[in-house]
Amino acid sequence: MSKGQILVVDDEGAQREILRTILTSEGYRVETAGTAADAVTRSGRTQFDLVLTDLRMPGADGLSLVGQLTREDPPTLVILMTAYGSMDSAEQAVKQGAFDYLTKPLEREELLLTVERAFERIRLIQENRLLRQQLEGRFRVEGIVGSHYRIQEVFEKLHKVSSSNSTVLIIGESGTGKELIARAIHRHSPRRDRPFVAVSCAAIPETLIESELFGYEKGAFTGAISRRQGLFEAADKSTLLLDEIGELNVNMQAKVLRALQEREIRRVGGREDLKVDVRIVAATNKDLALEVGEGRFRDDLYYRLNVVSINLPPLRERSTDIPQLAEYFVARACAEAGRPPMAITTEAMRLLLNYHWPGNVRQLDTVLQRAVLLSDGRAIDYMDLPIEVRFSELAHREPVAGAGGGPEGAYRYPLPPQGINLEEVEKEFILQAMEMSGGIIAKAAKLLGLSYRTLQYRLEKFQIRREGSEGTGEPEGEEAG
Repeated sequence: MSKGQILVVDDEGAQREILRTILTSEGYRVETAGTAADAVTRSGRTQFDLVLTDLRMPGADGLSLVGQLTREDPPTLVILMTAYGSMDSAEQAVKQGAFDYLTKPLEREELLLTVERAFERIRLIQENRLLRQQLEGRFRVEGIVGSHYRIQEVFEKLHKVSSSNSTVLIIGESGTGKELIARAIHRHSPRRDRPFVAVSCAAIPETLIESELFGYEKGAFTGAISRRQGLFEAADKSTLLLDEIGELNVNMQAKVLRALQEREIRRVGGREDLKVDVRIVAATNKDLALEVGEGRFRDDLYYRLNVVSINLPPLRERSTDIPQLAEYFVARACAEAGRPPMAITTEAMRLLLNYHWPGNVRQLDTVLQRAVLLSDGRAIDYMDLPIEVRFSELAHREPVAGAGGGPEGAYRYPLPPQGINLEEVEKEFILQAMEMSGGIIAKAAKLLGLSYRTLQYRLEKFQIRREGSEGTGEPEGEEAG
């Protein structure tokens, strides 16, 4: 049985045959190509597991193959063969998605070991793809990912209510995915063939919200030069999401209640009522029951909206979903940016798990999109994450009296969100990093993502005292200057 299928690309015929002989003797199926163009043609006909290509060839070179093959779905792994003088190009190709590179003249054992490692990666990719496919139906609903029991309860309720016409109230903090849930309800409903309509009640001024929802007649007010359809009419026989409905004033709440009860609306400046068949999904980040109790939200509208409620948990309460969400967002960001698939290092994942995510899933998505765009490697590392994620463990530690080296407890108090200048923030982070590293400058510099010299300069700038010369951890040689 074949161990896998390899395409060898080299403009030297003798080299191609040597590689074919070695790899075939180890149980691999091998085809060869003399040019990058021939390789592209062959890979279009056959799905190769691995491509072993020379870096320098007439016409298109091995780098062009890296660009094409690593963006396929599933991606093809590429190993480059290069002369010693072209190692800089080979290392750059690895950053762009190549699996590895070998230096000519090739050594048999190194070649076989590198190929074996590549096939181990291929097996992992295949296993992960199969696992994702198996979990797709159970742990994902159109971009909403998670296996935590709280989000599974959301999925279960979503599937139950989608086929009905009942009003649904979605409750959750900003960034938890309320609109995604509303869209999923629509896509699984009998109204799916009509356009989904959404409006944020918080984004429209009070003076315009009525005409936005119900439309207006020509001449209803200055500037109304023609009749305009409102969102209730636009959503006829479809679904209308009223996002942040808790922001509506009491007057508008009464008009929305009438539209729900009577299934009819009246345009601003109009004299006749219009029948509408609209399914309402409302969303809020407020506690509407509390708003009712304090007189800011009508109790009759609340009961009309709260036929079925779906409570979305904040990300901090389902942190076990963070690895799955992170991998999903990174894969999507790589695809959108045209970059090869990227992994997440253990240290980066530890920081993602330890952060409190005030912006919830939306913030996680944004952070990882940024990391993919800024990363210059094959994996998201801790330095690709923003500073608030990297230092969240420091900024949220409890005060500890007498945390040596400065004022009592100064190193472990949470950073104040306002009223502090940038230099004070910088000094606080440096103090915390020096404490965590035991006063060793080299370790603290690595934690902060600074060079040794830069941190040394900042220690002098802020007059931060170091305990004893043996604690500096000063690197030897050039770095020590």
